[in-house]
Amino acid sequence: MILKICGITNQQDADAAIGAGATAIGFNFYPKSPRYLEPNSAAAIRTSPGVRRVGVFVNESAAALESTARLARLDVAQLHGDEGEAAFSLPALSVWKAVHVGPEFRFDFYQAFDAEALLLDGPAAEMYGGAGRCFDWTLAASSPRRIIVAGGLDASNVGRAVELARPWGVDACSKIESTPGKKDHKKMIEFLQAARMALGA
Repeated sequence: MILKICGITNQQDADAAIGAGATAIGFNFYPKSPRYLEPNSAAAIRTSPGVRRVGVFVNESAAALESTARLARLDVAQLHGDEGEAAFSLPALSVWKAVHVGPEFRFDFYQAFDAEALLLDGPAAEMYGGAGRCFDWTLAASSPRRIIVAGGLDASNVGRAVELARPWGVDACSKIESTPGKKDHKKMIEFLQAARMALGA
């Protein structure tokens, strides 16, 4: 099961997330994001054994992905753009394909992607990455693929999201922050507790 806290920018937030049961933490390498982190800074953030280090990318080349993954000691590349086939076959790096779920969403379009999981996020208009908005979680329940639910999750709704979507994991970011890139530890811990209970983790 994946219990992911995304948009980590500092050691204190990483420690609090891992201490509360997070099994994955995300670093955002998209320069236009308010949670952007230099690869060197991500590399300096320590994590416990078994906690997956996830890099969020938008339209990076396979070479850039591999370089950042090596430097920041990533386990997973979370791809939000229109990356080519080469980005899905990097050595020793799992891939999660991020997808915004809107009215035209169809699972069959994503069956060809060689990804460990699909990360389903809420609508984001012109933005890459999440916008803190939920989607219809019942759409995820029909997926033949592993699903991670993201978008607008916090302690108040993650249980319902898990009940309806039956996902492999959940991912929270903006709803558990005090400001972009700075986590509200109380909200984060409450989210992780509720998510663990819902997932039976």
